[in-house]
Parts: sequence; C-alpha cells; structure tokens
Amino acid sequence: MYTRLLTFKGATDIDGGVTYLRQEALPILMAQNGYRGVTASGNPSTNIFGILSLWETEQDRSSSDNALGKAREEAVKIVGGKLTVENLEQIVAEVVKPIAVGCSLFVTRVSMEPSKVEENVAFFKSDVLPVIKSQPGFCALRNMIDRVTGQGLVGSVWETQEAIDAFAATQPERRKIAESRGVSFDEQETRKILFADIK
Repeated sequence: MYTRLLTFKGATDIDGGVTYLRQEALPILMAQNGYRGVTASGNPSTNIFGILSLWETEQDRSSSDNALGKAREEAVKIVGGKLTVENLEQIVAEVVKPIAVGCSLFVTRVSMEPSKVEENVAFFKSDVLPVIKSQPGFCALRNMIDRVTGQGLVGSVWETQEAIDAFAATQPERRKIAESRGVSFDEQETRKILFADIK
C-alpha cells in the first residue's frame, strides 16, 4: 500500500478543511483507480491539519495526482497555512479497532539511513509492534517510509488521549533500542481523528 500525506502547518480553518474534504474532495478521491481510503486529523492548539490518503499501488497514487491537484489548491485557500506533500510507502499496518472520528492520533517522525530500512522494518514487526498492540486503548497503526531518503513516520490511533499518555510514558526504553539500530526520532505530536473513510 502507498500513501500521500498532506500536512498543513499554521492552519486557520481546520473545520472548513474537513467539510471540504467530505463534500468536495472525497468524491474525486473515490473516482480514482486504486483509492483505498482517507483520514483527516488535526490539533487546533498547534494549528496542524493532516490528510492521509491510501492507494493500492504507487502507480495508482501517481495517476491520481492530476485529478487531485486542483482540489489541493482549493484546500490551501480554505485551510490556510503552509502545505507539504509527502509520498510514502506503508510498510506496516495493523488495525485492531476501527478508526473512528474522535479517536486520538499519536504521530512520531523518524529517520534512518536508507540501507537500514529493511532490517529496521523487520525489527519493528517482530519486536515493537506486538508491544504497542498490547497497550490498553490501542486501535490501529501505520508505519510509513520513503525508502530513498529513509524518512518516515509512525501514526498510531488510540481510544483516548489518556491511552496515548500512558503509551508515551513507556517510550524512552524503546527509543534507546531503536536509536542503537540507527533510528533517529524527530518531532512528535498528538491530534484527533476528524474524518475517516477506510475501505
């Protein structure tokens, strides 16, 4: 699976962005070959708004770009702020409970040498994912990476903010292990799921 992540920093109208996604952009997305879902998340206190779309193949994602370009331009006018677009590969996905509006999202950005991606993905699947899944309140997780740059992010969805706080408290030890394997941790943030259409 492949993903396209739109991140608006300095967003001034997150609610307007959700409405535009639901009413105008979603029909365009649904008409594209290989479309497999979209979620929107945001945090009004930090003025962050994100839209993650899922695609069956890299070609499907690429082919959708022309159709969605105008919608992105309109979204910037509505949401405000600075938009960045990232094309990533979903390397791990786990859904225990459906992703629903109101759930909490914990986003962790990571980076590593591209040559380390494969072995770190294997380690994440075998050692890290089972621990995360066992935490109370866990709903779902997506681990995404750009294999060329080694930059990526892990987004985990939780029932409540309290569940995220409890999970985050257990992270320092796991971070040490990951850092010993060449993984660098960048910014972390929490958001709320504001819209979800997952096939």
